[in-house]
Amino acid sequence: MYKVTILGTGKIGSAIAKLLHYSGDYAILVGDIDPRALESLTESLPVNTFVIDVTDEVALAEKLEGQNCVVSACSYEVNPIIARAAAKAGVSYFDLTEDVATTNAVRSIAETTPDGSIFAPQCGLAPGFIGILAHHLCSGFDKLDEVKMRVGALPQYPSNMMMYNLTWSTKGLINEYCNPCEAIHNGSKIEAMPLEEVEHFSVDGVNYEAFNTSGGLGTLCETLEGQVRTLNYKTVRYEGHQYLIKFLTRELGLSDRRELLQEILENAIPITKQDVVVIFCTVSGWKNGYLQQISDVRKIYPLNLYGEIWSSIQLTTSASLCAVLDMYLHGEIPHTGFLKQEQINLDAFLANRFGSYLC
Repeated sequence: MYKVTILGTGKIGSAIAKLLHYSGDYAILVGDIDPRALESLTESLPVNTFVIDVTDEVALAEKLEGQNCVVSACSYEVNPIIARAAAKAGVSYFDLTEDVATTNAVRSIAETTPDGSIFAPQCGLAPGFIGILAHHLCSGFDKLDEVKMRVGALPQYPSNMMMYNLTWSTKGLINEYCNPCEAIHNGSKIEAMPLEEVEHFSVDGVNYEAFNTSGGLGTLCETLEGQVRTLNYKTVRYEGHQYLIKFLTRELGLSDRRELLQEILENAIPITKQDVVVIFCTVSGWKNGYLQQISDVRKIYPLNLYGEIWSSIQLTTSASLCAVLDMYLHGEIPHTGFLKQEQINLDAFLANRFGSYLC
């Protein structure tokens, strides 16, 4: 039995705990600052729990001793603290962050620790699976030209002006909409403005828009710089969403008042489990002397698991992390230190019992 500590009992943390527990190969320990959240989890899941303030690095490091891995399903701000505690305890570290600065902090921590453990941030859907998929598509070309990565978690039945429902962390959503976006343009790494470069496309007869957002590329800019003319990541929404978000963040200045924007969104936009995850990746380049293009398009819907409905974003995000963790512990990721998602083999990922949920 592998010993894994999961920090955070939100939608994703609870889902990770359930996937690992019901696999039968993991002894799960779940920590949270809120005892009521832990009690709620144990009503449906027979796992051990403990109350912890993850900002207490010393106490957390002591609690992690003897564990194989720690998973942070907490807000991105505390992830560097958790990573430092993991380093002190000598355990491997996994998180879901889309925040670029947080990932850089985790990388710095990983570089100062001895070999033997892995530090794997960005193990969700985007960043995460989309980087694994894009890098795999790139491998079939002699010379790359363009890499376009598009991901969206959307309501199946939109009924408001924004054509949107909240499906995951509002704070993370606002980060994506407001922070600078890494990209490669004309072969060089740049910072692009969020909410810009709107494009329109259709999948299965449904019209979508996509626009620049922060964090979804993971570390691919670094990996592919000098090898590709264009590389970018855009979030997928129904048409008209970008216009309203740009009005809120730019015209009303709420990008500088993010707590207020979070309050507005959470009190005006309902949560839904009736969502769909759209994954659309296109790579073009030269192969055998010809300019060619290959695309991979996936739509993933909610699923009934363990007697409850899992939203598609909950399923894809938690399954992505569990697949990476499972592959590492079973020796399929022969790596120590900082792990880039694109270092993971796509075929092995999709063959994994957790990764298969993204097929």
